[in-house]
Amino acid sequence: MKPKKVSSVCIAVLACAVASTSAEEKGNTGSDTAFPTERVTQEMGLTAWAKIHAVASHPRCTNCHVGADNVPLWTRNPGDPPRAHGMAVNAGESRIGAEGLSCRTCHQTSKRPNQVSNAAPHTGMHWQLAPKEMQWTGKSSTEICKQLRDPDRNGGRDADGLVEHILDDMKETGFITWAFNPGGNREPAPGGLRAHLQDMALWTAAGMPCP
Repeated sequence: MKPKKVSSVCIAVLACAVASTSAEEKGNTGSDTAFPTERVTQEMGLTAWAKIHAVASHPRCTNCHVGADNVPLWTRNPGDPPRAHGMAVNAGESRIGAEGLSCRTCHQTSKRPNQVSNAAPHTGMHWQLAPKEMQWTGKSSTEICKQLRDPDRNGGRDADGLVEHILDDMKETGFITWAFNPGGNREPAPGGLRAHLQDMALWTAAGMPCP
């Protein structure tokens, strides 16, 4: 398959990654650049997708990317059987719990670090479930991939919009940012936030290939 040209947004992300690469890391690559700045291949995109899926399928993400039953999960670690949220929580059609017990009753909106073990988590955004069109629980890598690249099911985002979604979340200390640093003895999503941003830039630049 013909390599895809990288968009300006992806070039900016990848250029930032290159600029922040340490001298030691550069020495290990044998090059002054850690990432391509013009073209990426489908194979590179699929490699990036595998790492994106490892994040999307982690409980830090799937616990809120649930289906039409509107029930968040309390699964702790990858591989554990899905466990419904305690206190019989149901976020309702509003996906924020407006019909009964609001998510914000316990989950706080704050940019303070999550340092207290077993305390309710907080982020810089109001807590809510992801739209039901974005369900990831119980879905395969291919199903999540196709959903994520479909504007009708990903919040109306094109390739650049998916990268910008992560950048915007980082500015607000939102849910994606929290997933990589959840505190309170919670296991973080794998790989780190900066690596996830770079993987998304590579995957979208490659044309968003699915396995």
